[in-house]
Amino acid sequence: MRELVTHNRISEPSSIDSIKTSFKAISPYNELLAYEYLWAQDHSSLKKIAQLLSLQAKLPSEVIDEITPDLFGNFDQRVNLIKEFIEKKLKSSPPFSFLIKESPQFPDKLLDAKYPINLFYYRGNPDLVNTDCISVVGTRKISAEGYRRTEKLVSLLSNYDLTLVSGLAEGVDTVALETAIKCKMNTIGVIGTPIDEYYPPKNRNLQEEIAIKHLLISQVPFYKYYTQPFQTKRIYFPERDVTMAALSLATIIVEASDTSGTLFQAKACIDQKRPLFILNSCFENPSITWPHKYEQKGAVRVRDINDIIAYLKITRKHHNA
Repeated sequence: MRELVTHNRISEPSSIDSIKTSFKAISPYNELLAYEYLWAQDHSSLKKIAQLLSLQAKLPSEVIDEITPDLFGNFDQRVNLIKEFIEKKLKSSPPFSFLIKESPQFPDKLLDAKYPINLFYYRGNPDLVNTDCISVVGTRKISAEGYRRTEKLVSLLSNYDLTLVSGLAEGVDTVALETAIKCKMNTIGVIGTPIDEYYPPKNRNLQEEIAIKHLLISQVPFYKYYTQPFQTKRIYFPERDVTMAALSLATIIVEASDTSGTLFQAKACIDQKRPLFILNSCFENPSITWPHKYEQKGAVRVRDINDIIAYLKITRKHHNA
């Protein structure tokens, strides 16, 4: 049986050979290095890595055991660079941990994504990933009415045994998370940057509060992110949206334009057969067409909180007298 220690303070492998050839007695630290190594390749992508790992039911280490140098370059040279980089992160970043797919704590629901992640980094309480989660998301350029609707929606949801999930972007995400914390809901922030990055910078304090008191998640690989061109880093945000859809019982969209990144999560909900709720106000906006398109695909129009509660069949929290 493989050792399944999931935190980051794990003893290092004794040598590069132990990483490459002794995978049957591997530690999660070795899997982390192997995972970062796969991501570090020039043409890596979530789709390719998911196909290598999830669809073949293999660990990163097992994939590396089979690859040839001409496919992925010189293993020993690049894994040394990655190992040095990760060690610096462990020493200089706020304490973080990670979960691999084989860990008992890893939520099976994440595997419902078309191209699921096999490892994620986190700060905070990992048990929250296995609670009943609901995403509240929307535009970064929130309107005054959108702000009010988000606060009211999350306040009402706080009466139920749910964990609020959102993406820590400006706008709806920020309002949803701040309101959930005020209402004493458990929260999960899912970011589109490495676990030690703060984006947007103005949300640094909010992100820290979530990381310390709740749960902060990132699926973004360190080495790849910090060595790739800036313009290619945007891909991690829509990939993050797909993960939020998989993590949640359902997703609620408060407001969004026809070009909003929120629609990546809407599409993921349809693909993953997760309920997608859209506030009625979105349908009343004559400048957008996406709500009607998604309603035809099975999304639920929300005129009242009971439209959500009845659909999901959830009950109110029990309060002691």
